[in-house]
Amino acid sequence: MKNLHKLLTALLLLAPSLALAQDFPTKPIKLIVPFPAGGPNDIIARVVGQRMSELAGQPVLIDNRGGQGGVLGTDVVAKASPDGYTIAITSAGALAISPSLEKVAYDTLRDLAPVTLVATVPEILVVPNSVPAQNLGDLIALAKAQPGKLNFASTGPGGLPHLAGELLKSAAKIDIVHIPYRGAAPAVNDMLGQQQVQMAFFDMPILLPQIQAKTLRPIAIGSLTRAPTAPEIPTLAEAGYPGMHIENWYGMVAPKGTPPQVVAALHRITTQAMADAAVKEKLAAQGATLVGDTPEHFRQFIADETSRWAKVIKDAGIETTK
Repeated sequence: MKNLHKLLTALLLLAPSLALAQDFPTKPIKLIVPFPAGGPNDIIARVVGQRMSELAGQPVLIDNRGGQGGVLGTDVVAKASPDGYTIAITSAGALAISPSLEKVAYDTLRDLAPVTLVATVPEILVVPNSVPAQNLGDLIALAKAQPGKLNFASTGPGGLPHLAGELLKSAAKIDIVHIPYRGAAPAVNDMLGQQQVQMAFFDMPILLPQIQAKTLRPIAIGSLTRAPTAPEIPTLAEAGYPGMHIENWYGMVAPKGTPPQVVAALHRITTQAMADAAVKEKLAAQGATLVGDTPEHFRQFIADETSRWAKVIKDAGIETTK
């Protein structure tokens, strides 16, 4: 009788969560993008979010909250009510890199509930046409012949393009100089003007127009396999560096404490949206590969990526603000 009473009490406590999940969503969902409109993170969120809205029967409202490399918008989700109505699609930088570089107001795996890895976007190493390197071997030989003379651009200290350059510097044992910019656009403009910087790693969507126009020359791509949208670009592994895997990624998170049933509902809606042929086609054209793993796998993925990039930061001697 005592056990029966405990069981009934447990069921009563569980009932509100089950009801919430069964009805979810009953109102609009706020999908935070922690970057300005128009970038890769924003494009991925808008394409996936539109299909999510159709599947959920409720609006999925994009809320751009740029600042601090994605950290500020991600923190908004960490502090939101854990009911599933405020979520984010955010980046590798905000979830796995910035916490090793600077003081952030959240602990990724303590304060956020991973939902799914949404997409990966490879980094491409490019040079302006003024640089006489046709492949990675040429570029490394050029750097070794002029130690400290070649510069690589980034979107700012500690960002993925910066860490990618440091990883190449270490793997190839070359002396190249980091030049930080306030975003990819001014760095690309400088390369197009053939001034100050001679190479850079950036997200594929940023570089595809310049590669297609032949104003920047692709040297290698950081994905494990060649990209369908640019099959002529060899991978870093094919170019002789099998240990170099450099991809940006974007994943969905909710606040810690979001009921598991609501996380499961978000996961179902999101992965169904990602399976849509039109969604796949639109994002493939941007160089993005949709993933759609489980919350448990995504949690482990974040932990692994955090450890991997923390080692690069330490080995490169990048100063942190912790």
